[in-house]
Amino acid sequence: MPFGYAAIMELRHVRYFAAVAEQLSVTRAAQLLHVSQPALSRQIRDLEEELGVELLERYPNSIALTEAGKVFLAECKVILRRVEDAVEKVRRKSPSHRSILRIGFAATPAVELLKQAMRVFHKQHPSIQIELKDLSSNGIVRGVRDLKLDLGITIGVAPQSFEGLAMKELGSYGVTVAFPKEHRFAKLKQVPLAEVAKEGLITFTKSEHPEAHSAIRKILSGFTEEPNIVMECDGISSLFAAVESGKGVAIGFETMAKLAGSRLNFRPVLPAPPRLPVVVIYDQAKLSSAGTDFLAILAAVKLKSLRPAAGLLIV
Repeated sequence: MPFGYAAIMELRHVRYFAAVAEQLSVTRAAQLLHVSQPALSRQIRDLEEELGVELLERYPNSIALTEAGKVFLAECKVILRRVEDAVEKVRRKSPSHRSILRIGFAATPAVELLKQAMRVFHKQHPSIQIELKDLSSNGIVRGVRDLKLDLGITIGVAPQSFEGLAMKELGSYGVTVAFPKEHRFAKLKQVPLAEVAKEGLITFTKSEHPEAHSAIRKILSGFTEEPNIVMECDGISSLFAAVESGKGVAIGFETMAKLAGSRLNFRPVLPAPPRLPVVVIYDQAKLSSAGTDFLAILAAVKLKSLRPAAGLLIV
């Protein structure tokens, strides 16, 4: 590192680089940071010039970390964690401080659970603030690993992704197919998977939601060797919009209907595949007492459509 650089490097440079390095996408990092993509790219270039090393390998459609970039990312995480710890310690000294419980969630599996659990938790702990973050499955895992989240509620079809973290199964939901109002499936009470396999499929991005692709492949394994995925979406809102526009159909949790409202039609599929599991993940060694209480409430929530986690789809 050039002499004197530490005196002029700002914390935002560390945050900016960490976001780009973790997302491996300037576009996604810019959205998370609420800055323009050109400005973020310029900041990373300036950082590389000041350090005198290349942190990123740039390709036409992707970026990757150099060896120096990997080392710098590890150090950036340490710095940011220390800053967060310092801020939390200072806040705890304030008479007006309110404890915060940070929960990351995937909207479709968590839509019913969170509403019920939060209602109970607020009655028991009115002084504790809950901070919710709607994230991708990979974003949830990263958040829990980096201690930016206390708990993460997500789909559990690939439990190997949670290595090193504690995982508790909360239950399971049936599989459904979503399609536009005018679609041929609208005349059916149940949709044969053989017919679903003939359709163009819309799902989430493989880079951030790899388990969605694995689940689709498993569900349709007896009907097609390679599902016809025609579009990938960043989130549930864009997925609903794509299905509504007629670009394809979507396979997922039966609770999708609670989020979409009347915009789309939903039907169970036939034969019914193993139910999709909902899990909560956390760092056992670092979980606060508030997190432990919320975990217990989640495990106790009883919903008609949420069945015990048995016979689950594991891929």
